[in-house]
Amino acid sequence: MEFALDSHHVRLLTKACEAWDRSEAAREAIAKHGLTYTDRFLAPRARPECAIERDSRLAFARLVREIGLDVSPPSESKPQPLRANRN
Repeated sequence: MEFALDSHHVRLLTKACEAWDRSEAAREAIAKHGLTYTDRFLAPRARPECAIERDSRLAFARLVREIGLDVSPPSESKPQPLRANRN
């Protein structure tokens, strides 16, 4: 299947992919190190990766919405491909 994307859509898709990669890297760091750390005052703090993951997921969702990619619910017979929304 082919998609016809304008150059600005390609840039947005690239940024969405970068946001996804950043979110996944933060998720892996959280899985390895946990959600919190103890600061110098022995108080528990959220790891910075938690905010990075959250912000990157939001950026990804917004960029995909901006591009206009719609995903149909999966059917029983076969999965539906992504379609570019040409408003």
